[in-house]
Amino acid sequence: MNDHLVVVKAAPFNAETALRRLGEGITPTPAFYVRSNFPVPALDPQSHTVAVEGAVARPLRLSVRDLRELGVKTLVTTMECAGNNRMALAPLPTGEPWQGGAVSTARWTGVPLGAVLERAGLQPEATEVVVEGADHGRPKDGPGDIPFARSLPVAKAMHPDTLLALEMNGEPLPADHGAPVRLVVPQWYGMASVKWVARIVAVTEPFTGYYQRQRYIYDYGDGAAPTPVTAMQVKSLIVSPLEGEEVAAGGVVVRGLAWSGAGGIVHVEVTVDGGENWQDARLLDAPSPYVWSSWEFHWEAGEPGRHALRCRATDSTGQRQPDSGKWNKYGYGSNGVRPIAVYIR
Repeated sequence: MNDHLVVVKAAPFNAETALRRLGEGITPTPAFYVRSNFPVPALDPQSHTVAVEGAVARPLRLSVRDLRELGVKTLVTTMECAGNNRMALAPLPTGEPWQGGAVSTARWTGVPLGAVLERAGLQPEATEVVVEGADHGRPKDGPGDIPFARSLPVAKAMHPDTLLALEMNGEPLPADHGAPVRLVVPQWYGMASVKWVARIVAVTEPFTGYYQRQRYIYDYGDGAAPTPVTAMQVKSLIVSPLEGEEVAAGGVVVRGLAWSGAGGIVHVEVTVDGGENWQDARLLDAPSPYVWSSWEFHWEAGEPGRHALRCRATDSTGQRQPDSGKWNKYGYGSNGVRPIAVYIR
């Protein structure tokens, strides 16, 4: 662990943001969580190209410079790993043991994927767009050496805010975050935001790749067909005080964050008495469908000892964070209320 990241796996490198760094509106790049399935590919930004193929009228091969010339835009989005807070589910599902810090917010600059598809002449029969990274490897139970690849429905691929990002927080993308070009899909879990983009393929049949049909799926073990992981679930967490922190009796400001892939956050509640009473927190930001909302709650800390603090969020569609996340085989979308213990001295 350093001041920025808590290492979850050394190789390939996976790390979550240290919770003390999540109080900032924009997560500093060195503190942005890292999720990689395979080793980081060595790509030269000057010579790297992205192929655009499949159900298009004009197949393309675009350099980073070519992409920039299509016109860039800047967007701030919150991104969360689909496995974030997997450790809260019981029995513990398979997968990396993420706790609560695999979520971050950055300012991305890039060209809309839709502009690239329009330049290529996306054919009307296309139903999905597959984005393939230059990273590759052999999953433990996979079909052999494969690249990381995911598909988007055409409507999501063509959305003006789905970006092929070239910059992160005003600087060229770092290697761990997909340099020289990565996908950024607002509101969806991070597995959709394919890094090290090498190939874009418009397809007319549903994509059946390993990371589309065998991973990043909700498999509830009930015999029903698994469903794909897409939009982020409504969720919140406390970032101050931190787990195990000691506070003085009297007024304590509890601060936190809340987000959802379905819409902006409109309500956050906090309980400090075991859940008998939920009280309204104050939202500090206007609701946004792309960016987490900061909130605060004034707590009159009284009786010395250990106290459990909890928070829960509601988004603009009316979805409220549940007490417990719904168990599934791979531990995705774990959005249950996350208690922390705080000590009053």
